[in-house]
Amino acid sequence: MERTPITKEGYNQLKSELEHLEKVERYAIIKAIEEARAHGDLSENAEYHAAKERQGHVEGRIQYLKAKLGNAEVIDCANQPCDRVVFGVNVRLANLDTGEEVSYRLVGPDESDIQAGKLSITSPLGKALLGKEAGEEIEFRSPAGMRNYEVLEITN
Repeated sequence: MERTPITKEGYNQLKSELEHLEKVERYAIIKAIEEARAHGDLSENAEYHAAKERQGHVEGRIQYLKAKLGNAEVIDCANQPCDRVVFGVNVRLANLDTGEEVSYRLVGPDESDIQAGKLSITSPLGKALLGKEAGEEIEFRSPAGMRNYEVLEITN
């Protein structure tokens, strides 16, 4: 089974979501099902069917999170050198075609969120960045075509 890299923060976030689903959501759904059953005929009881559907989604998410946490390899990024792009560092880039600057933190695929500036190391850009130094240019194929960036700065 292949281990998936994740930051300590990302691991804690997934673990927190799992605990919430198991300790809060699961019991709220059980209570909703009990209340819906008290209303009588289950075949035409929309509240019952909605609660059972929600139960299925929550149980599925619980199993998904348990699998992700079981395969996770927590990597402490605090004491890493910042001379090259590696997992967990922050990187500031310049798009050589548009001049636009962007900043990302390289994270595992389970915690990536491009809107929040978290870039997966398994994405095309993430793969292209690994091992690069400040001042190096990279070229990679994105879904929208070829892109060119320069690594401006690498920080923890």
